[in-house]
Amino acid sequence: MGLDVHADMLYNASSSYAPSSVPVTTLSWFYTTVGIIGGLLALEQAVYRYKKRHLPGANWTIPLIGKFADSMSPSMEGYQKQWDSGPLSVISVFNIFIVMASSNQYARKILNSPMYAEPALVHSGKQVIGSDNWVFLTGKDHVEYRKVLNLLFTRKALGIYLGLQDSVARKHFTQWLNSAAADPSAKPIMMTARQANMETSLRVFCGYHIPETAVDEINDKYWLITQSLELVNFPLPLPGTKVYKAIQARKFVMHWLELAASKSKLAMADGGAPECMMDEWVSIMAEPGYKGRKDFSNYEMAQVVFSFLFASQDAMSSGVIYGFQHLADHPDILEKVRQEQDRVRMGNYQAPMTLEMLDEMVYLQAVVKESLRVKPPVTMVPYRCKKAFPINENYTVPAGSMVIPSFYNSLHDPEVYPQPDKFYPERWLDSKGSAKSNAQNYLVFGSGPHKCIGLEYAQMSIALMLANAAVLMDFEHEITPLSSKVEIIATLFPKDGCRLKLSPRGQA
Repeated sequence: MGLDVHADMLYNASSSYAPSSVPVTTLSWFYTTVGIIGGLLALEQAVYRYKKRHLPGANWTIPLIGKFADSMSPSMEGYQKQWDSGPLSVISVFNIFIVMASSNQYARKILNSPMYAEPALVHSGKQVIGSDNWVFLTGKDHVEYRKVLNLLFTRKALGIYLGLQDSVARKHFTQWLNSAAADPSAKPIMMTARQANMETSLRVFCGYHIPETAVDEINDKYWLITQSLELVNFPLPLPGTKVYKAIQARKFVMHWLELAASKSKLAMADGGAPECMMDEWVSIMAEPGYKGRKDFSNYEMAQVVFSFLFASQDAMSSGVIYGFQHLADHPDILEKVRQEQDRVRMGNYQAPMTLEMLDEMVYLQAVVKESLRVKPPVTMVPYRCKKAFPINENYTVPAGSMVIPSFYNSLHDPEVYPQPDKFYPERWLDSKGSAKSNAQNYLVFGSGPHKCIGLEYAQMSIALMLANAAVLMDFEHEITPLSSKVEIIATLFPKDGCRLKLSPRGQA
């Protein structure tokens, strides 16, 4: 039976209640529209229920927007409630069907199943980062690209980067202390730590091929990118939206990165020694025994560096800030760090840091590893199913759906990490302990073919920041009701920004 006929029948049945002045055709179109909308909404619910099947999750989804309101202000409590509902559970946002995986078994299966799932970062990820960025490659193309990029994180390369990291960290700590001298009250370090990390990253990646004024502006612009990286954002990058602003910010940053790539090629062609990652990359490609690809354009090199900036800025900033908070809240642990620093550096804190020194800082490495476990910067990484994914014998994730492995539960498994919420670096010093024996649970840097390529660099950078801070400054944490609360802005941060009172080491 046609919808028009059905609408006319409804009209005739209720004609005694319809105003005589309303034409029949008007009411017919009205009921037809209502019928179509109702049918589409019913179809939406039916499709959601069909995809959901037996998995935990809301029995019905809010029409059109689903859990969009929740995604606008995500909380650890909300995520934990979702994870606790089952090893696999579902939600829907803007008709994007999402399967959440909370167990280590399912998280690792997703991360190690490139035939079925590919990284999607967040729903707006390709718009913000650029759909042609190398991070979205899969299969052989991704493997070949990664082979080249692995050469940028050798021990030789890390030694080049360490000098830049050390000098930038000292520069910013001097600025922090000067500011504290003018106003000794406690202040949040979130944005100042992010700025220090941004300059560190840009100097490591691009050296001084980018002027300082551009570094400052990139830092400001990049905050727009961070703010756009919500799990699910408004789907259209219309002017004024977070995604639109982020895309404009990316274009600005890419301009400077391409310019840096061009300058690096010229500097190396003139016989200069590598002073940053771009320089090292150009030099490696010029080596006689190099067999990899050599024709990387300025744009492609800029894209790679942009992806590294994307990976390092928020995650490493989170790691540094929580590292400060954990040490400030555990003065006994901070004292052990300082004792180790005194032994390794023999009291000479002005001497540049070396890789050999960092190798000897075993307790500091345990502190960094534990801090990243307790408060992992990245709690989950969204993937998109390229095809139907039989994740277990009872459920197949539909093609086109998002499937999101959680790292948090793996890192807080009480059977692997007794008292999982306790900050206890010593658990990493026991070679036979459960933490060391269950490496599969330490998913801070992911797993599988897309595991973080710069994990050693990231840990080294955080360790160096904390090492220098421990010997150069005293820091006291002003605890507020929000200190233990988590702000989710792409990565995790203390909701009060980690308020510290700073002073030069040895002064009250």
